[in-house]
Amino acid sequence: MVIASLLSLLSVGRAQEFRCLVTINSQKLQTTTQGYESNDKKVFENMKQAIEDLVGGRRWTNVTFEPVEQIDCSIALILSQRTSATEFGGQLQIQMRRPVYNSTYTTGLFNYLESGNFTFTYNESQPLDFDVNNFYGNLSSTIGYYCYIMLGIYFDSYSLNAGEPYYALAQQVQQTAESSGYVGWRSSEGQKSRYWFMENHTNGAYGELHAAYYKYHRLGLDMMTKDQPQARQAILDALQDLMVLSKKRTNLLSVQQFVDVKIQELVSIFTPAPPQERKQVYDAVKVVSPINVVKLKDFNNK
Repeated sequence: MVIASLLSLLSVGRAQEFRCLVTINSQKLQTTTQGYESNDKKVFENMKQAIEDLVGGRRWTNVTFEPVEQIDCSIALILSQRTSATEFGGQLQIQMRRPVYNSTYTTGLFNYLESGNFTFTYNESQPLDFDVNNFYGNLSSTIGYYCYIMLGIYFDSYSLNAGEPYYALAQQVQQTAESSGYVGWRSSEGQKSRYWFMENHTNGAYGELHAAYYKYHRLGLDMMTKDQPQARQAILDALQDLMVLSKKRTNLLSVQQFVDVKIQELVSIFTPAPPQERKQVYDAVKVVSPINVVKLKDFNNK
């Protein structure tokens, strides 16, 4: 069973962890004068293949994964700069989904668009090398970092604190990369830097975050077909955990990302629920992610 194999954390796997869709969007380059030529599209095809090979061609864990258990994710590069034959820049978006037990439904776990300018070097003649303790390039280190973040969230959603070793590996990647000179790795670069997202998941004071992942998914969504009132209560308990965490520290990047991904799902789950449950959802979102309250317009009046 999928759940049993994930919870057991057994070794000697049969398949790579990720089933990843990679897209390279170079359309913005066509409207610039930054060295883009139409006959150079091969570089983007090779870039796409290199990222796919990095994510899907190595073992990220020692956990057993059957092919049907591979983690469904996507990586999109939206390029807006090409300053030389090998220097690129743009935006990076990472998404991950998780199956819900005993259903055909998949739920979003992670959907994050880096707001800063992501720059990197890519040489077609070289593969994307990666190691947690060595910086081979900003592209491979950033992809590796997010692979470990995704693994952490994924395993947290099945078993309490099961993602801890993967967050620790993301921390190693960040510590190795922060002296590279590339933007996005240092704590001084704002609350949306990779440093802070990693910190949110490795800070021992933020245990409620890991509890929320577990309660929302394993005790909540996975139990929906068995006992909907009990499952909804588990989701409400997860929101309460996020409220506790928000009182410790407001505007945590990880909490905002959690609510951003789940807000429409919360509307779908709780619209038919009793009014007092809808009010609990509204009150929780108002505290932990005020920007998302507008998406609950008229939610209390249903």
